[in-house]
Amino acid sequence: MAQDKKDKKKMSWMSRLRNKYRLVIMNDETLEERLTFRLSRLNVFVVLGTLTIILIILTSLLIAFTPLREYIPGYTNVGLQKKLYELQIKTDSIEKGLEKRDLFIQNMKDVMNGKDLSTDIPLTKDTLHKYNNIKLKKSPEDSLLRAEVENQGKYNLYRFENSENVRQKNASIGKVLFFVPLKGVITNEFNPSQNHYGVDIVSKQNEAIKCVLDGTVILSNWTLETGYTIAIQHQQNIVSVYKHNSALLKKEGEFVKAGDPIAIVGQTGELTTGPHLHFELWSDGNPVNPKDYINF
Repeated sequence: MAQDKKDKKKMSWMSRLRNKYRLVIMNDETLEERLTFRLSRLNVFVVLGTLTIILIILTSLLIAFTPLREYIPGYTNVGLQKKLYELQIKTDSIEKGLEKRDLFIQNMKDVMNGKDLSTDIPLTKDTLHKYNNIKLKKSPEDSLLRAEVENQGKYNLYRFENSENVRQKNASIGKVLFFVPLKGVITNEFNPSQNHYGVDIVSKQNEAIKCVLDGTVILSNWTLETGYTIAIQHQQNIVSVYKHNSALLKKEGEFVKAGDPIAIVGQTGELTTGPHLHFELWSDGNPVNPKDYINF
């Protein structure tokens, strides 16, 4: 009897799922039937389940293959990681470039002040251990030859170069258009034999001194002999030096353009005899006569 009751309940439950119902849409005013649907509970469950599965599949595809997945916590953008990696490489390159520039400026300052050059290649323990055992012995002939060569070039500021290289360098610097640093009268000419590697220009008091070419300030400091001095590195290994100024308008590391004011005429330093500008022009480490390239 109990089994029969269970079977009847099961059949009644299945029959209720399959029972047909009519869904009628009527006009509220005229009671006219517009639409009629014959439904069962089973059909409604099947349709709703199918729509739910389709909606879940479409949502998954939308998230997997569109940029919307970036807004969901846990998903990352592969392109963003690539950009971050590229930016990190560029940042490292810029940092190394700045370190080399700072080292170059520091070496130029050391050269101006007569100090030893520094290097950016540190010696590791392995390197030191490798070269510590090397012992060099100088022969008497080698010592005599070294002393003779050093004495010959001790007071020679110019490097030993053939005439062809000198002509090529002079020709290359001759094509450069320099800006006049200061309009005035030259009172002391270029004379390397008397250790005077520039020209002295006398001008009006408090006159602004201009930069001759675009470049970077490598020295902006005060020395006992030359007073307030500023030096600028230009392209083609050209360096311009301005000494005995009363004030400096640019700092080390700044980029200046041709014609920019960089200092004020003065008479600072022990080697000055009055208000003037001592202007030097160097090409490839050699001093050249500024009058050959600039019309003062």
